[in-house]
Amino acid sequence: MYDFMTNRHLRYRFFEGSWRAGGELSDYENNEDIDHAIALSLAEEEERQREKDQKGKHVIDHDSQLEEDELLAKALQESLNMDSPAQTPPETPPRLPVQPLPQLPPQPTPHFPPPIDRGNMWQPYPFFSYGYRTCSGCGAEIGHGRYLSCMGGFWHPECFRCHSCNEPITDYEFSMSRNRPFHKLCYKEQHHPRCDVCQNFIPTNAAGLIEYRAHPFWMQKYCPSHEYDKTPRCCSCERMEPRDTNYLVLDDGRKLCLECLDSAIVDTNECQPLYLEIQEFYEGLNMKVEQQVPLLLVERQALNEAMEGEKQGHYHLPETRGLCLSEEQTVRTILRRPRIGGGHKIMDMITEPYRLIRRCEVTAILILYGLPRLLTGSILAHEMMHAWLRLNGYPNLRPDVEEGICQVLAHMWLESEIVAGSSSSSGASSSSSSSPMDPGASSSSSSSSKKGKRSPFERKLGDFFKHQIESDASPAYGEGFRIGNQAVNKYGLRRTLDHIRLTGSFPC
Repeated sequence: MYDFMTNRHLRYRFFEGSWRAGGELSDYENNEDIDHAIALSLAEEEERQREKDQKGKHVIDHDSQLEEDELLAKALQESLNMDSPAQTPPETPPRLPVQPLPQLPPQPTPHFPPPIDRGNMWQPYPFFSYGYRTCSGCGAEIGHGRYLSCMGGFWHPECFRCHSCNEPITDYEFSMSRNRPFHKLCYKEQHHPRCDVCQNFIPTNAAGLIEYRAHPFWMQKYCPSHEYDKTPRCCSCERMEPRDTNYLVLDDGRKLCLECLDSAIVDTNECQPLYLEIQEFYEGLNMKVEQQVPLLLVERQALNEAMEGEKQGHYHLPETRGLCLSEEQTVRTILRRPRIGGGHKIMDMITEPYRLIRRCEVTAILILYGLPRLLTGSILAHEMMHAWLRLNGYPNLRPDVEEGICQVLAHMWLESEIVAGSSSSSGASSSSSSSPMDPGASSSSSSSSKKGKRSPFERKLGDFFKHQIESDASPAYGEGFRIGNQAVNKYGLRRTLDHIRLTGSFPC
């Protein structure tokens, strides 16, 4: 064991009288060889000092001096080993290799909880982390081992769980919504829109964005491809028919959903009670139609043929569902309600020719068959206004004025039907329906109230037909209605009609 650094150190320890090697007293303090060596060393030191004083400046080579000290110490050690029994110094236990710690930014001083009594269990090797971390899930301290750092906090792996299924998130990627983590699949199930037609996830477009179509009223979402893949759409409510859903196929190719079929009118005789109700509605407005105008329900082909033979009139393309005729024609009308056969198709359609004779300015009103009662009634109210205008001396009106005021009457009839069929009191319904009309309008709502309450879907369907009238984009039917409805709300129906008779336009 080497305990001699320099001669100066040896001299200091000697004069202090506490020679130590490895922390213990030496047994060879009185040995003559040691005294001799020390005396020799002192003599050499004194000789060097004299030479230094004589020359004034003497440079000592530190490396050569250190080498001489080492040789001297080695000689002393060999002499000790020869004169005394050998003693085996205690073995120094091997040291484990020290792994360099990673360079981390400065952290606050760690705080450790008091030791826990674990009985006979071995305590783990203490690991002094560079900071105190708390799990954002359970609130406990994060000790040794794996942990996650995300969402602005630290987590035990088992505490970082999906907000939907409550299972740990072990994937490399996850989704977030409202600062809550989700498995990507769970997030897709909850937030990715599904098609209301095929029930699949709506695919993304080339830019990676979710692109879908939505009905402006029903808010039905569906894949853009369904607009071109011949997916059936109801001819009444305009909703796309979901897959594996039954619907009625009419003989002219139109599709009718089963909910609209519940109140559909499909033959002329079935439509007569509704025709009487709308006549009463006009009488309540002091606008009775004096002449008996035939009402016929027809197929699409018969309606198109009659439209070609009519010299006057404004038609709402691409599809006309009602027509007020002024010419003599022969029209095929539906005589009896057809039967619904296998595959939900119309069968045994029976029609007969009906000869129209011109006795006044109006020969007949034609309505497309197979539509729900409220839609059939609104079309009939529209066409009856055409008849009333022609029979009461309103000739040659501009399309936006004539079609606009006819749409106002159809909208008013729908409002009266919806109010009468709701749970509101009769007083509320009469005041609501008579606000834009003349005082006699209350009788029309009272007659409609005899029909009782509507089903929730039928009330929703009535709101949809009103929405169609209000949001129509055509110049004649859409813009004409909005201008006419504003005039009726401001001046009343009677004054608006008088202004139209005098000027051919709506009052401002």
